Amino acid sequence: MPAPQISESATRPTTTAAAPTPADLFRGFAKVGLSGFGGVLPWARRMLVDTERWLTAEEFNVLLGLCQFLPGPNVVNLAVAVGVRCCGWRGAVSGALGLMLGPFLIALVLGLLYARYGELPAVQSMLHGITLVGAGLIIATGIRMGLNVKQRVLYLPFAGAAFVALVLLHW
Repeated sequence: MPAPQISESATRPTTTAAAPTPADLFRGFAKVGLSGFGGVLPWARRMLVDTERWLTAEEFNVLLGLCQFLPGPNVVNLAVAVGVRCCGWRGAVSGALGLMLGPFLIALVLGLLYARYGELPAVQSMLHGITLVGAGLIIATGIRMGLNVKQRVLYLPFAGAAFVALVLLHW
């Protein structure tokens, strides 16, 4: 019996926009990398799903699940996975460099500034506020991702148990 044939359309991504070039990936992920510091997942989802439409919401959820399984930072893994999917190794390099180059340079400058001015009360208050904004963005992204999951009812007990363990029991 001959092996089943897979059509070309079955192996292509089912996105809603044209596939990006390596330069598009670099620019897109550079904007994402510069949009947040230490937590850019909400911005990555917005760029990939809502703005550029390189992935559908379901594709994003599946790809992010895979990237969370892999070692390393989830969003960097996501940039590499999207890059490979769209442009092969050139896309992987472009996406990862775009995501990390800007924040790397900013971190160098901020480190120098913090060493000089970090003890000032105004700086400490600002850092506390930034922490709260980051937490809000992560919560909002989790809710938006959860709305796209089929059969949500099956996962609610696990989400409730995680909430109790983390928030109430401080595990």
